[in-house]
Amino acid sequence: MDLEARSLQPNVKAALLAKLREYKSDLNNLKIEVKRITSANANLAARDELLESGMSDAMMASGDQRQRLMMSTERLNQSSDRIRQGRKVMLETEELGVSILQDLHQQRQSLLHAHDTLHGVDDNISRSKKILTTMSRRMSRNKWIIGSIIAVLVLAILLILYFKLVH
Repeated sequence: MDLEARSLQPNVKAALLAKLREYKSDLNNLKIEVKRITSANANLAARDELLESGMSDAMMASGDQRQRLMMSTERLNQSSDRIRQGRKVMLETEELGVSILQDLHQQRQSLLHAHDTLHGVDDNISRSKKILTTMSRRMSRNKWIIGSIIAVLVLAILLILYFKLVH
């Protein structure tokens, strides 16, 4: 029992070792009393009765202590199993959290890349709009210039025809 009690956790071990010391001192007291009775030449029946009652009390106390110690050991084992299960759940949760964080990081990178691409497309659209506006202005200007040239040429042809036909 001493070895079993010493192998337990410190908070349980101290209480069990104190009880064990009490029981050992009770056992030593009983042994001293047995020696005293045997040395006093008491009658044999009384001595046998004393030995039987002392041994039965010691056996009963020892059995009771052993049973309490076994119950404490069982509770300790159950607590250890719960701690192991809790640690397992904690590790699984941590792995899941790491996986989620990695997924979120990848999604963030994808969103940042899409954002950059969108800004690039927006810049290209703005540039294209400016180019199309400039081309539209040039086309309108060229139409006016060509219309003016045609009008001047038609006017020149009419003037030439007028002068040729009039003179």
